[in-house]
Amino acid sequence: MFAGVALALSDLPSELVEAHGLRRRVHDRGGEAEVRFLLRDGERVLPVWLGGRLQVVRWGNRRGQSRALPCTAWTRAETVAAGAWAAFGAEPVVVPATMGLDGGVWFSVREGVRAVAARDERGAAAVYPLVEPASHYYRVMTRSQWMPVLVGERI
Repeated sequence: MFAGVALALSDLPSELVEAHGLRRRVHDRGGEAEVRFLLRDGERVLPVWLGGRLQVVRWGNRRGQSRALPCTAWTRAETVAAGAWAAFGAEPVVVPATMGLDGGVWFSVREGVRAVAARDERGAAAVYPLVEPASHYYRVMTRSQWMPVLVGERI
């Protein structure tokens, strides 16, 4: 399943990098510094355009984090389309990314990943990337049955 994104360090405001300690997530990809946001990280977060500005927000909801939000890291696009997230006050957002990770395979992303953001009982935002059934190509490439819903493209 969808396991992470990378974003060029130059695409993140330095204030955001410092405020969230993102320097420890920096990796080199062919001479380009990128910040990796991985599902397996102890502090599971994603960059997201929320409220008109770029923020770093909790990725999904782990057990014990919130009783008000679903305990998952993703949501199906069809579930959102059916209105199931309306009860959580979810709003559509975009996770900016230059690369995505699934099944140990990094793949190029042009603009970002579609997601929804909802607030827990304390008012803290959590973001849930949208997934859809994988295309044949994506399934062969990553061995995953689900793929992220990308902005302006489909793999």
